Amino acid sequence: QVPLAESGGGLVQTGGSLKLSCAASGFALDYYAVGWFRQAPGKEREGVACISRGGDRIYYADAVKGRFTISRDARNNAVFLEMSNMKLEDTASYQCARMRDERWIKHWTLQNKYESWGRGTQVTVSS
Repeated sequence: QVPLAESGGGLVQTGGSLKLSCAASGFALDYYAVGWFRQAPGKEREGVACISRGGDRIYYADAVKGRFTISRDARNNAVFLEMSNMKLEDTASYQCARMRDERWIKHWTLQNKYESWGRGTQVTVSS
């Protein structure tokens, strides 16, 4: 099994909600800060949210602030992304990754700070 695997994607209507999971295999995910990223067709991959090892520091992209919630559950070795009030522009493939060194968490949107990218789960929002 791959080190990180996303799940929970699917089709949702605008205004609806969806919860994504990022499950780790072969290592303890709570040892790392974790970020969620997304890539829409024809666009560059962008940061969505990030959570620190202890879960006390959380960051969101302006586009999702107030609508998305990132959380983690060490018991299940997973990180989650709850999405609400979905918009058409949320349509994308969503990936999670672990941060190499948490000292740079203030620069959480920099993709070269991460490793072990999951293969992604597709989220499609329709009107």
